[in-house]
Amino acid sequence: MQVVLVEPGKAARITEIGEDLQDMQEIVGGLIQALYPWEDPAAIVCNDEGKIMGLPLNRVLEDYDIITGTFFICGIQGENFSSLTEQQLQSLPTPCYLLDEAQLRRNGQIMLELQQRTGCRALLAQKAFSNFDVYPVLAPYLAGTEASGLYESRLGKEELPEKENHVFCAAYRADEFAELLQYADHIVFNSPSQLAKFGPAAKAAGKSVGLRLNPECSTQEGHAIYDPCAPGSRLGTTRAQWDAAVQADPALPELLDGLHFHTLCEQDADALALTLAAVEAKFGGLLPRMKWLNFGGGHHITRPGYRLATLEQCITETQKKYGVQVYLEPGEAWALNAGYLVTTVLDTLQNGETSLVILDMSAACHTPDVIEMPYRPPLLDAGDPGEKPYLIRLGGPTCLAGDVVGDYSFASPLTEGQRLIFGDMAIYTTCKNNTFNGMPLPPIWAMDENGTCRELVKFGYSDFKMRLGRAVD
Repeated sequence: MQVVLVEPGKAARITEIGEDLQDMQEIVGGLIQALYPWEDPAAIVCNDEGKIMGLPLNRVLEDYDIITGTFFICGIQGENFSSLTEQQLQSLPTPCYLLDEAQLRRNGQIMLELQQRTGCRALLAQKAFSNFDVYPVLAPYLAGTEASGLYESRLGKEELPEKENHVFCAAYRADEFAELLQYADHIVFNSPSQLAKFGPAAKAAGKSVGLRLNPECSTQEGHAIYDPCAPGSRLGTTRAQWDAAVQADPALPELLDGLHFHTLCEQDADALALTLAAVEAKFGGLLPRMKWLNFGGGHHITRPGYRLATLEQCITETQKKYGVQVYLEPGEAWALNAGYLVTTVLDTLQNGETSLVILDMSAACHTPDVIEMPYRPPLLDAGDPGEKPYLIRLGGPTCLAGDVVGDYSFASPLTEGQRLIFGDMAIYTTCKNNTFNGMPLPPIWAMDENGTCRELVKFGYSDFKMRLGRAVD
């Protein structure tokens, strides 16, 4: 990729550098950190530990006293779309998901290096990304899969049989548990009652048994729907619940091999450090007896600027202090910025002062997190409101009034037939989409490292109808 390279005592210059993490680390001389000081999609990439290492301040940007040694400036968002040519764009059907195998490998390499440096084991949370056709791309980098129930656990076992298979469910079904034991290696229970009910069978089958904790430490802001530590949460066992259960059944702790917590959502390592302190305060007495501790997911590890040093410190100190194997189970980190949704403008409207566009993709059907979280996906050649001259509200074709992606600004008005590309569409899209209103499911394509696009799967009328009644002949 093309960057502006700034070396101490030298004039800035434009040059080409490799896109691999190792290439970037070699340029800055250590772990990378990305800063976003401007409104345009550009980032300063520098050494995250430059000051600690004693590197001299780079006086080119005097307002930033953390920038030391050599740094470079790159257009991060622009790079996310750069591999797709206009010819390829026009050849794709719309709407269409496009998975970027090169970005999957880049994310995987970051995760692998983290595991190598710390000794932790990183799992793929399939609830965020379950496109098994590209599991072979991620296989060299991951320790296993994490499932939220029977079907995901089976998928992980079928597609990655040589990898670890972990599962957590808020409550297991008695009529499914025997089958689950065929797939899962680690089984995590949500409550002491579930542990008492199913734990003995899991132990007898040679499985590693865990309990999900609720440290009652909320670090969420703005999306309570994803906060497992909210008051009255159904997820995880509080200390009071555990103490009451052990008083009633003193043998319960003997079933446990490990503990699990999952409290984060698209967050940095500082939130993990806060949560870990709460876990130790509430449940520290249990940890010396455990074989493993699962930090859960929600860690945005592969996001530019993520504080890897803090995460690594949390992992290494925990493993040293308690003698446990630390697991991570992010989903987004594996597939962050590794997918696109290509869509076409069907119609343009004007309602009072509001300019509107109807797309052939639906927020409600194809990107449900846009509404549920809410989440604002990046859009190629578009800006935030007020950034560019023309403000346009993008919506889908369904009857739901709230089927709206969001308000974006453009350099010129959009026209019927024009194609748009949303970024970061690999996560929580294909695994959460639906056929509300009879909306067709978009086909799923993949783009390899050479930029060659191929169709993975195509859907039709039968995929809509078979969910509602008798299967189509």
